[in-house]
Amino acid sequence: MNSSATICIVDDDDDIRASLRILLEAADFPVRDYPSADAFLNDDIFSAACLIADLCMPGMDGLELQHEVSRRRRDLPIVFLSGFAEVSAAVRAMKAGAVDFLQKPLDSDAFLASVQRALAIGDRDRMQIAHTKAARRLLAGLTPRETDVMQKLVGGLSNKAVAQSLGISSRTVEVYRAQIMNKLKAASLSDVVRIAHAAKSECGL
Repeated sequence: MNSSATICIVDDDDDIRASLRILLEAADFPVRDYPSADAFLNDDIFSAACLIADLCMPGMDGLELQHEVSRRRRDLPIVFLSGFAEVSAAVRAMKAGAVDFLQKPLDSDAFLASVQRALAIGDRDRMQIAHTKAARRLLAGLTPRETDVMQKLVGGLSNKAVAQSLGISSRTVEVYRAQIMNKLKAASLSDVVRIAHAAKSECGL
C-alpha cells in the first residue's frame, strides 16, 4: 500500500466514517474524514489522492460535490458510496468521471480494490496533465512562423509542400524545422508530433 496517498472520506454518517477510517488505516493509508461536502471543500483538497464520498448527504449531495471537485481539480478520483440502489444517480456519477459506485454495506476487499484502482487512475491523470503542461510550455517558446511550420509538418506535409504553402524556400523550411526541433528538445519529427498532440490534451486543463 502507498502510505503517502491520503484518502479523504466524506459521509454524514459518523459510524460509516469511523469504520472506513479503521479499514483504510489498517491498510497503511493516511486518512482524513469529513461530515459534509462543505467541510471537505473548505479544507486542502489538493493534498487528497482519492475521495470516498456518500452519494446522499444533507446540504450538498455527492453529485454536487463531484461537480465542484471537477471544477477545482479534475485529477482527483472519486469512489461513491450509497445505501440505496440509485441506478440513475450511479450512471450520472460514472458518466461524470467517478471511478466506482459501491453499495453499502461494503465488502472490505472490493472497497480496498476500488481505492487502489482510483489511486492508479489518479496517478495516470496527474502524469498526463504534467505532460500536457510541459508540452504547452515548450510550444509557447516557438515564434508564430515556427508554429505555422510545425503545424504543417505535424499535419504530414513535406518540407517542399510546407515551403509552397507558406511561400518560402525549402531551405528556409529546413532552417525552421531545425529551430523547432531544438526548442522542443525533439530528436525526430515523431517527437514533435507527440509534443503537439500532448499539448492538445484536455485532461484536467
